[in-house]
Amino acid sequence: MGIDIVALLISIVITGIIGSFVIQYFHIGDKQKRKKKKTKAKYSENLAQPDGPRLKLIYGTQSGKAKRFCLELGRRAQSMDLKFEIIDITDYDPEDRLSSDASALSICIFLISTYTGGLPPDDAKWFYKWVDEAANDFRVQKSLLQGLTYAVFGLGNSVYEENYNTVAKHLDKCLHKLCATRCFPLGKGDENVANSAHGSQELDFDAWANDVLSVVVDLLTSPAQLSNDDGNGTRMEKIDGDDSGADCVESSSEDEKEGSESEAVLDVEDIGDRMPQVNHSQNGVTLRKKKRPVKEMVTPALRQALTKQGYKIVGSHSGVKLCRWTKSMLRGRGGCYKHTFYGIESHRCMETTPSLACANKCVFCWRHHTNPVGTEWKWKMDEPDMIVKGAIENHYSMIKQFKGVPGVRPERFVEGFSIKHCALSLVGEPIMYPQINTFIEMLHEKGISSFLVTNAQFPDEIKTLKPVTQLYVSVDAATPDSLKKIDRPLFKDYWPRFIDSLKALGEKGQRTVYRLTIVKAWNNEEIQNYAELVQYGKPDFIEVKGVTYCGDTSTAGGLTMKNVPWHEEVLHFVSLLADMLPEYELACEHEHSNCVLIANTKFKVEGKWHTWIDYSRFHELYQEYKTTGATFSAPDYMSATPNWAVIGADERGFDPGEKRWRRKSGKIQAGC
Repeated sequence: MGIDIVALLISIVITGIIGSFVIQYFHIGDKQKRKKKKTKAKYSENLAQPDGPRLKLIYGTQSGKAKRFCLELGRRAQSMDLKFEIIDITDYDPEDRLSSDASALSICIFLISTYTGGLPPDDAKWFYKWVDEAANDFRVQKSLLQGLTYAVFGLGNSVYEENYNTVAKHLDKCLHKLCATRCFPLGKGDENVANSAHGSQELDFDAWANDVLSVVVDLLTSPAQLSNDDGNGTRMEKIDGDDSGADCVESSSEDEKEGSESEAVLDVEDIGDRMPQVNHSQNGVTLRKKKRPVKEMVTPALRQALTKQGYKIVGSHSGVKLCRWTKSMLRGRGGCYKHTFYGIESHRCMETTPSLACANKCVFCWRHHTNPVGTEWKWKMDEPDMIVKGAIENHYSMIKQFKGVPGVRPERFVEGFSIKHCALSLVGEPIMYPQINTFIEMLHEKGISSFLVTNAQFPDEIKTLKPVTQLYVSVDAATPDSLKKIDRPLFKDYWPRFIDSLKALGEKGQRTVYRLTIVKAWNNEEIQNYAELVQYGKPDFIEVKGVTYCGDTSTAGGLTMKNVPWHEEVLHFVSLLADMLPEYELACEHEHSNCVLIANTKFKVEGKWHTWIDYSRFHELYQEYKTTGATFSAPDYMSATPNWAVIGADERGFDPGEKRWRRKSGKIQAGC
């Protein structure tokens, strides 16, 4: 009996314990369900009522263009009644902001440029490095940015080939590897108008911006769509994702493999370039896809930008602009340094180019980098006679505008309609134009002298160039590193091309010039290296000029007024350089242009300099060359330099026949 009671009590206790466990299990399960449901409700609530703008527009820029695009994107977002925040990537700490934006389910749109060498802009280096390391560090949880929705637009130049938009591509890939959701495919803005999908970088952005904002509107009006994607832009309806990151696919809209694997992956945007090589069969007939038509160098957007800067566009790739020294000499206020050094009449000089494109993107480019760039001619080509005719007509139309302008000398105004000189240095690389020899010949036939400037990247073209009145090569730096920093050349083999160009210059029979632009703290310490470069080309003259600051810090590659040397500093540099060159001496200076001329002593006849040009004699010699093939050299058409132009003269290069113009402030101005 006692045993039965004990057994009954034990049974009751065991049953109670089991019941307790069962009740606790269901209670906990119900609690977890309620918690999960509550969490989901809270998630949806956060989607509907975010704290502050969920849309972040973030830019990383070197020249300022990414910022301008970002501001434009903000303007468009505002027109759609979207709330947003524009952020300089310098102020966006990735360690804090990315995680918090992921938690807040933010939409981040990144606009970032690729700088020289495939590097990120200076202000984006830390952000770029952090994201790269986080995406590739096995210790970092790959679901780190789960909840963040993003899109990337890159600014680059396809001329740089393997470095084209690499920063944007890699950023897009790294964000996705960290489980951020790509809401729109990578946008690529191409500064190379020949390859741009829409004709210019601005138009590439325009097309992308409209589409990405449409997606953003859909996401913000339908919060449930904010989720991860499958790596190809396809939405994954997943709100309650776990933290394992298992559903994140480590791919990119720009998957790129190195080596032979890269050829196995075709970007959709690149298919058009490959299609002309593919044959199609239809009803037994082999068809071949037509190649894309050759584009014009100057797009409508570029034409508008250059016209705003005062250019007169000729045809599809040429331009002419009235030099300020032309205006100055029309008023009798002094000529440019070429007037002082070589005797040109500035009011009868036309500044033009048959090619607005260039193979460099120099930091001191005074055209603000609005011109196209390229390493070869790949645009529609205009005939040289049309370019010469159009340039002259446009030049004269600009001269006409000075009729009746106060201070313009009547005789100078009349002479302005008889061009005697052509400075092929307006912008770009004139020697790139395939018919440059015919173009120059047409100028000479009209009695117009030619001053052609090349950037020392086309040695073969220099070798085949017919005689010009004076041929320049820009020598902007004396070492490979400084040349890359200052000129930012597009060619990979820029230094061998540079040296070969100098050697080719040395083989020319006519007047040749090295043109050095001194950028203080960048290249003014390389005097010995410059002296060594002189031995390659043995130029007749060396022009040394202080860099001109154009006031556009957004495109100057970090150039500021601090980099502009004083005239006395240029004189000091020139004196040191001349001391290292036994066959050269200081000859002339033009103080207002901050320019000094070093000349070979063969132009110093009986103690007197002969740096000026006998233009009539040059044209006679050129006609003899054209008729008989007889060669001629620089001393054959030299002329005596007036005393006021010689170094050390009181006038310091200012023609005493001109009227020195002074502002009311007392500052001397030789220009207008």
